[in-house]
Amino acid sequence: MTFDVAQVRQHFPSLALEQNGQPVVYFDNPGGTQVTRECIAAITDYLTTANANNHGAFLTSARTDAMLIEAHAAMADLLHAADPREIVFGPNMTTLTFAMSRAIGRELKPGDEILLTRLDHDANVSPWLLMAEDRGLTVRWVDFRDADCTLDMQDLASKLNQNTKLVAVGYASNAVGTINPVREIIRLAHRAGALAYIDAVHYGPHGLIDVAALDCDFLACSTYKFFGPHMGVLYGKREHLARIRPYKVRPNTNAIPNCWEWGTLNHECIAGITACVEYIASLGGSMPQHSGAAKIGNSGRRASIESAYTVIHQHERVLLERMATGLKQIPGLKIYGITDPAFFDQRCATFAVRIDGFTPLELATQLGERGFFTWDGNYYAISVTEHFDVEKSGGFLRIGLVHYNTIEEVDAFLLALREIAGR
Repeated sequence: MTFDVAQVRQHFPSLALEQNGQPVVYFDNPGGTQVTRECIAAITDYLTTANANNHGAFLTSARTDAMLIEAHAAMADLLHAADPREIVFGPNMTTLTFAMSRAIGRELKPGDEILLTRLDHDANVSPWLLMAEDRGLTVRWVDFRDADCTLDMQDLASKLNQNTKLVAVGYASNAVGTINPVREIIRLAHRAGALAYIDAVHYGPHGLIDVAALDCDFLACSTYKFFGPHMGVLYGKREHLARIRPYKVRPNTNAIPNCWEWGTLNHECIAGITACVEYIASLGGSMPQHSGAAKIGNSGRRASIESAYTVIHQHERVLLERMATGLKQIPGLKIYGITDPAFFDQRCATFAVRIDGFTPLELATQLGERGFFTWDGNYYAISVTEHFDVEKSGGFLRIGLVHYNTIEEVDAFLLALREIAGR
């Protein structure tokens, strides 16, 4: 299957934005990707033809009910969940994780342990730290290797024991791009009798997620990181969602997933999620754009999603190699993370760098003036910036590529960064 990046870019209206007469380049993707035309249309269509609260005895409410069923089924296909009722929508991954940590904490007691990593976004750290503080739990930490920012798996295995009740780990680092061996981590967690909670926010746009194959207990992601609206999604094994008692208003405390979805949901954005999933599927096959054809257990759509991520990975690998090669040639530039091409299958096309003589903010500002959008700071992966002692000097410059980026954008960016560094 071929990948036509020019055709792909036609799905994203914002890619036509210009600054000083030149197209801008979105390398700020780890903070949120651009949104497809189909997603925008689906949101508009919902607000125009179906805007109502759910479970009402009238047309627009019935349309909202149908839309919610469709969206849960679409996300079940994207994550390969066995049951759409294992999909929970919320404002964002952080909110969902805080809520879940509070509920899981009901079942834990002093002396129990949880295992966290120094490589994670704080949304998969602070909810568990605060839960541990409330419940009198012991927190153990997994370190990572300085040389390539990969988790120390021996350290992880050594800290699992019969008291470990939960292991929280990121699928991929939003700071340095490392893809963690989550399947092995989940296996080790289960062998110790612990739950496994996976933060897949950063991994979502880059690689195929298969919760059935992973056998994770929970997995959280954010649709605005993979070409959709600002929403969070939580997968939870049905047995856990049915057993664990949520903090919930009284009229809606039993049926899943409703009992885990707080308040009136952002219906228009959820309508956009279905279009987002269908866009991804369209990259791998024949799934029509916003067809309204979502079904529970749509194996055809799942097959298209699997094919889509194959071509996404192939295109991003080309971008990754081009960017890494060019960055290495800039004097005074340091890349944090995996730099050996032999191990590029263990990283995303996300780079954290620093250049001697510049703060990350100075670099991001000068690049932004030239129409290249990047991030500076810690991106809430504060344990990483503290570990390398760069937090107080501005963290990193982060460059993040996704499948709608091009070789030409990479080359133009490298030229601009080389000019800035040479001043």
